[in-house]
Amino acid sequence: MRGPGRWWRRKTTPEKVETYTRWSFHSFAMVELATVGLTVAPVGARLGGLLLLMVAAHSAVCLVTVSRALDWTRGRRPQPVRLLWTVAAVTIAVTATAFGIAEHGPDGESVDSAAGGAVGVTLIVGVGIIALGVRQRRHVFAVVGGFAAGAWIVPVAGGSPADAAFLSAAMVLMGGGLIAFTAVISVWLLNIVYELDEARETRARLAVAEERLRFGRDLHDVMGRNLAVIALKSELAVQLAQRGRPEAVAEMVEVQRLAHESQREVREVVRGYREADLGTELAGAQGVLAAAGIDCTVSGATAAGLPVAVQSALGWVVREAATNVLRHGDARRCAVRLRVVEGCVVLSVENDGVVTEAENGLSGASSSSGSSASSGSSASSGSGLAGLRERLAEIDGTLEAGPAERGLFRLTAEIPLPSPAAPAGPAAPSGTASVAAVRSVSEVTP
Repeated sequence: MRGPGRWWRRKTTPEKVETYTRWSFHSFAMVELATVGLTVAPVGARLGGLLLLMVAAHSAVCLVTVSRALDWTRGRRPQPVRLLWTVAAVTIAVTATAFGIAEHGPDGESVDSAAGGAVGVTLIVGVGIIALGVRQRRHVFAVVGGFAAGAWIVPVAGGSPADAAFLSAAMVLMGGGLIAFTAVISVWLLNIVYELDEARETRARLAVAEERLRFGRDLHDVMGRNLAVIALKSELAVQLAQRGRPEAVAEMVEVQRLAHESQREVREVVRGYREADLGTELAGAQGVLAAAGIDCTVSGATAAGLPVAVQSALGWVVREAATNVLRHGDARRCAVRLRVVEGCVVLSVENDGVVTEAENGLSGASSSSGSSASSGSSASSGSGLAGLRERLAEIDGTLEAGPAERGLFRLTAEIPLPSPAAPAGPAAPSGTASVAAVRSVSEVTP
């Protein structure tokens, strides 16, 4: 997986589209040089070499202009106005040279064909490259029409038949218009891809912000009234105690009861916030990945009937796995499989974005939950996987993540099913619940 395609897999989808667009227009300039080089032989060594040299200069200017123009469309550079004028000037110079060779050079149909081919290819490519650096559509139409008109006026002024000149101008108009249209559509699609990628990131940030607001609203609803009552009763107890009234003790007992009640309600809010329904998470992950252009399949057993704690833990595994596929890889397909084997629930998530994920630190995360306490755990795996191991360890589950065969990346979570006769575990002490609540809040806060 570290071959020549590594640099391509490391790119994001918008970067891949930009690279494809950039090299597509680079190829036009290189095809121009190759075409003229193959047809210039009948012109002769001296004149043919001069024409080929000028076409090479035109191709070089076009290559630079393509890069600068695409950078300008992405807002990285100013508009390459001088380069656009340079392309136009060199295009006119090559065209004039080719016309001069056809009129005053060696006689022969092959010479005229070679010169005409050089004129047509240079004009068509020049028009398309200039269209990359022009934003307004009427300017693009003006460039295409101007070069086509020049391809008709110049030959007629030099004494060529009007019908032959018209045919050449029509070819320049159609060929140059096609490449100019391709340039406009390519830039438009490139901008759309970047905007969609930015919209996806904005949607993720909005989802986090909305979840924060919901959590804050729930805490306010739970704690606001109780804290107000505690403050009033504490003030009343102080006044009663200052007067030596025995009712102060009863008020403080009520304050203590309200404090314990508030603590219990906060635990319930945090517990409900941390729970994730497995069926909902599977459907949500499939929808999100499909929206990102990733073919996601879900197979195996159903989530119905599994214990709530198991569903919650596996729901977080699905959520983290989908996030890793979107953020760390450039996968084209993802397969989620849920199985119940010998008293254990096994959830596996496979995708073909193994290279990028490995480079982001996930490939070194292949270990069980028992190894999460080692000193190298946090260094070898992301914080999301470390958090999953902590969640699974609470119910004796394990997590393995790393490259698999055939260039896949596999994340596997295994949780033993509780025995039907097993008694419920002891309630966690208040200190442990508080730490869990703080940890839950810190995990959802980026």
